[in-house]
Amino acid sequence: MFSAQTIALIKATVPVLKQHGEAITTHFYQLMLREHPELKAFFNEAHQAHGTQARALAGAVLAYAANIDRLEALAGALPRIIQKHVSLGVEAQHYPIVGQCLLRAIKEVLGEAATDDIIAAWGEAYTALANILIAAEEQVYQDNAAKLGGWRGTRAFKVARKEPESELITSFYLEPTNGGALPAFQPGQYLTLVLKVHGQEMRRNYSLSDAPGKPWLRISVKREAGGLASNWLHDEVQVGQELQVQAPSGDFVLSEATTRPLVLVTGGVGITPAMSMLEANAASGRPIHFIHAARHGGVHAFRDRVDELAAQHANVRATYVYEQPRGAERPHTIGRVTQDLLGQHLPADRDVDVYFIGPKPFMQAIYQIGRDLGVQPSQLRYEFFGPMEAITA
Repeated sequence: MFSAQTIALIKATVPVLKQHGEAITTHFYQLMLREHPELKAFFNEAHQAHGTQARALAGAVLAYAANIDRLEALAGALPRIIQKHVSLGVEAQHYPIVGQCLLRAIKEVLGEAATDDIIAAWGEAYTALANILIAAEEQVYQDNAAKLGGWRGTRAFKVARKEPESELITSFYLEPTNGGALPAFQPGQYLTLVLKVHGQEMRRNYSLSDAPGKPWLRISVKREAGGLASNWLHDEVQVGQELQVQAPSGDFVLSEATTRPLVLVTGGVGITPAMSMLEANAASGRPIHFIHAARHGGVHAFRDRVDELAAQHANVRATYVYEQPRGAERPHTIGRVTQDLLGQHLPADRDVDVYFIGPKPFMQAIYQIGRDLGVQPSQLRYEFFGPMEAITA
């Protein structure tokens, strides 16, 4: 794809990117959002403030540079990027803006070290990647629109019901304003709400928390301290209100190619996509163990529903872990999900699919526990809320 000279120039920047990559991407976001404020809606300000977005992009840029001569090594990361871009409504016209700002950031941070040849090589490399993403994303947009009940862009939904699931999580049942059909999404996918909160446009992803095939799309939103979107949804959005919604997206979905035992391990609001998976598969006969960790019962969402499904289906079992149970609360165990606890619920041959999601430290711990117990990395499936960061860090 690239000339030998371009490859050599890009790979020569790897040591510099290791040292200055986060400074470059931090400057890139500041530059782009200052000069193109219309793009602010595509980014979560909390991720910007905490630096997670810049760190995630720095890691991606470094990986691209290090593998510029063998891009097939990066193929596994592309579906998630493509799905995230589609969920937010990223279009072809956004890519030149990103490219121009990224090259400027490289030049302004590195100064004379960023020679004209290096900038030209990075321009070539960026354009090639952009063209791959543009084509792949356009295909997803077309596929989404072609589905029964599918659409492209935003679609108006009304809030048909609003139900508290815990002290922090509330479910919103969304039905099409026009009464039309709904697409058959995959359990584990999410919706994007295009919101205007106190005059500020923003786009937020929320996992679908019910099975496909219902006359609604359900999202279950945790109230975040200081979260503009989540607090607005909890406090101000009422039944009957109309919201603008992007089509379901995401690649954190159950494999349909296997019936081996399934273990769903969740922490906090990470329970929401797992509920969709459980609702859709409880009656399948596939052995399913549902393990949920919460601080206490007051913030444990969907306990009654999981208990109901376990009572109805002999293949479904549930284990609840509370870190600090209150009063008369009775979890199955107190503390955290440990290697001993998870190991009790895995088959001896470790031929199992483990899907896990929750706060970053929780996920890092579960990944390491899974590896220590002998589960194959390909059978440990996860998705971060927010920018991707190294699960093994």
